[in-house]
Amino acid sequence: MNLFQTPDFARDMKRGEEPAVDALLDLAFGGPDESRLVAALRNSRVIAGETVLPMDGQIIGYYALSYMVKPKGWLCLAPVAIHPDVQRRGYGKRMIGVLTEWARLTKTPVVVIGDAKFYQSAGFSSDAAKNLQSSYHIEHTLLAGAGDAQPQQTLVYPAPFADI
Repeated sequence: MNLFQTPDFARDMKRGEEPAVDALLDLAFGGPDESRLVAALRNSRVIAGETVLPMDGQIIGYYALSYMVKPKGWLCLAPVAIHPDVQRRGYGKRMIGVLTEWARLTKTPVVVIGDAKFYQSAGFSSDAAKNLQSSYHIEHTLLAGAGDAQPQQTLVYPAPFADI
């Protein structure tokens, strides 16, 4: 990988790129848990979309959006990965920033669990998520696409998330 090159535009993952995405996830997360989660989400047919960030013929970034069980019409973001060799260059923030802008424009609520500082810098809001109920830690839950609302909803994630 040419570390001095800049990435192409993020795009939908193409059929046949699953092994490259799995390798990225295994590398970025130090093991196969996240690639197993994605395989389970694919097999359950709950993935709404998979986005990749190519650079120099390789996939250096990835995220998946899955349909929430409840509330209907909501999506959850997981996992998100950037190749360790190019982390801290803003690629992940820009990739997720495009997603949060899409969520804002389409008024599609997207939930994420993770590092509040990172996700807030990309357009998610922990304040918007403060009235949500979840089986996961709400203090690590953020929301995009809800406008200024602070919805009172109970989050039910797709079944494969129960195994993580």
